[in-house]
Amino acid sequence: MIRVTTNMLNSQLLLNLNRNGVRMNDLQNQMSTGRKINKPSDDPVGITYSMRYRGELSSNEQYQANVDSALSWLDFNDTALGQVGSIIQRVKELTVQASNSTNPQSALTSIQTEIEQLKEQLIDIGNSKLNGKYIFNGQTYDQKPYDFVKDANNLSDTSDVGDLLTDAGNITFIVGESVQLSINVTGNSIFGSPEEKDDDHLFTMMDRLISALSTSDFEAIAGELDKLDTRLDKVMTARAEIGAKTNRVELMGGRLEDLGINLTDLQSKTEDADYEKLIIQSKIQESIYNASLSAGAKIISNSLVDFLR
Repeated sequence: MIRVTTNMLNSQLLLNLNRNGVRMNDLQNQMSTGRKINKPSDDPVGITYSMRYRGELSSNEQYQANVDSALSWLDFNDTALGQVGSIIQRVKELTVQASNSTNPQSALTSIQTEIEQLKEQLIDIGNSKLNGKYIFNGQTYDQKPYDFVKDANNLSDTSDVGDLLTDAGNITFIVGESVQLSINVTGNSIFGSPEEKDDDHLFTMMDRLISALSTSDFEAIAGELDKLDTRLDKVMTARAEIGAKTNRVELMGGRLEDLGINLTDLQSKTEDADYEKLIIQSKIQESIYNASLSAGAKIISNSLVDFLR
């Protein structure tokens, strides 16, 4: 038989009071923070999942930011290629008009002037920048791909444009786990490379047209029509590829958005407190604590004097 002393009663009472107080404090802390995991010891397994979800959410947010940047780049490329296509169409119309041998030199001179201006516009498009980056110069986007000094008439000596090489490097964006997409096109693939200088290089074609218009060489003018068609087909093909990439990036964006919602839901289930359940548990624990205080007051108040009365 174990002898129960007053000190033992008091110690056990204080231990129980402290335990009930800690439980009540934990519940109140969860209610005030809205989280059921406020420190690793609250749920060692849950905190592991929580950290994992937070890491995946952080990566997902970066992927979504990459998707937005990739779409901006692709949309800007699409706009630029649309402008290039429109200019080629206009050059083709002018070439068809100029190939008529009944045109006087004055008419050819007017067409020549417009084509010169269209060439300048194409060079400006070739030097297009997005967020400070030249979009048609591959990975060397900090360098101007078609850099010419303009004269007092705002015209450039672009006679050697056919010899210029743009950087062939790809600009890639990571838009998902192990998913990388190349989203750029190079100037040489759009306007022509040095190997195409005597064929359908867009700038050299326009130089040949300008020369033929100045000398009323109708045969040479008409000879550029097929080459213009070939270059236009290449530009349209490049634009179609950009459209396909845009569709894929948009699909990735939708997938990432859904993934973000799922991860947020899982994180919420792991970390967030259930208020309805907490309120009930808190009331129960408060009642238990008050009952402990009431019982303890009766035990602690008893002394030898009480028994001598």
